[in-house]
Order: sequence, then C-alpha cells, then structure tokens
Amino acid sequence: VVNAYHYKALRIMADIAGVLGRREDREHFSTLAQSSYEAFNSLLFDSTTGLYTDGAGISHSSLHGNMFALCFGLVPEERRDKVVEFVKSRSMACSVYGSQFLLDALYDSDEGDYALSLMNSTSQRSWYNMIRIGSTITTEAWDPIFKPNLDWNHAWGAAAANLIGRRLMGITPLKPGFEEIDIQPQPGGLEYAYIKHPSPRGSIHLKMKRQPDGRYHLDLYIPANSRARLTLPTTKQTLTLLPGRHYVKE
Repeated sequence: VVNAYHYKALRIMADIAGVLGRREDREHFSTLAQSSYEAFNSLLFDSTTGLYTDGAGISHSSLHGNMFALCFGLVPEERRDKVVEFVKSRSMACSVYGSQFLLDALYDSDEGDYALSLMNSTSQRSWYNMIRIGSTITTEAWDPIFKPNLDWNHAWGAAAANLIGRRLMGITPLKPGFEEIDIQPQPGGLEYAYIKHPSPRGSIHLKMKRQPDGRYHLDLYIPANSRARLTLPTTKQTLTLLPGRHYVKE
C-alpha cells in the first residue's frame, strides 16, 4: 500500500510540474514514477496467483494491496482481470476510509454494477448500517464492533457522496471551472437516476431512464460557456454536447 501511494504521489508531482511549466522537474518525477512502477510490478507481483503481495518476499495478498494498486494505475492491462476478480471476491473488507479507493478502483474497471451493490448493501460494513446503528451522519467506522470509540461525524466516511456524482453519474471537469465537462455515467442497472450537479458556470443536470432493452434515455442540461464529452452508459458511444438541453437515446 505504501509503495502504491508513493507511485501515485510521484505521478501527481510530475503532473503539477507540467502545469507549472517546470520541464526538468516533470521529467525527474516521471522517471522516478516509472522506476517505481517497474519495481512494484517486479517485486510485488506473484505470477502464480496473478495477484500483488503485501511486501517483497511475502506470500499473502490482501484486498488493500490489490485495490490500491488497481486504483493508482499500477496494474498492467493483461493483469487487470485477475486482480479485479480478486478485489470483487473480498467485498467491503476494508474500512470506511478504504471504501473510497475500493470503489474508485471498481468504477475505473467498468464494474459499476458491483460498485453500486456495495453502496446499496445492508451488511454490517455499509452506509445503511450507519443509519441502522442510529447515526444521522457518516461515522468513523462501519460499526462499533470494529472501533468501540468511533465518532459519529466523520467526513472520511462520506465516500458515497462524491462517488455518486463523480462515478455513478460520471460528472468530472476536464478543464478548470468546468469549462469542459466529462460525463461517463455507470448507472449499474438503475431504472432511473437524476442529479443536479453544481459548477461555477451553473448547474449540470443529468437524468437517466433505463429502457426494456437495457439501454438508457438521457436528458441533460449543459450550462452556458461549457461543453461536455458524453460517453453513453451502455453503447460507450462518445458525443460532444454544447450548452443547452439535450435528449439522447442509446
């Protein structure tokens, strides 16, 4: 996990240097990130199981060791299927903090159906369980059994709030201030979904209704002085949308 975080930090530093026009710094951090990537995949991958281990010379493979590798872009394409299969087999075997990275990894792997099943879960490790134990806001842990002194107002337990907008409905900025918007919904089989998503240029509206054939009809509003790149949830067709209201059928 710590090596995955280190790799991701190097990639972010390279991106920041690029934005700032610091070419030498960008090349430096990119080189370090590539070295980290190669070492990670050489020393921490078990070719027998097809999974990442918890450390060099260690045979055990945890959910955390694999979900962070998946979330932070350390898993080559040819290894993804096995890692995703293992991550799904472990369900929500992580803390409320870890759920952010688990679900991001699942959505990045086009596993929206499974990700939604975790957010909808009523198990002991679920947001529903926070309601069941009497909390009115997200808690520090899933249940007192995991942390008897948990607090009942913990922001890091609110991963589902950002995941609904960013992942399930798929709305993220491509340029600062939402000048360009990326919309890649993964509704996970929902029959109906609607969101009013704020942006500095005005609210983005997205409504999806599932049809009998499994495809979706979408009703969108793109605010003034913005444009959007829409990827349809089932066909994966990509469209460019200008400001205004749009009706799209897959």
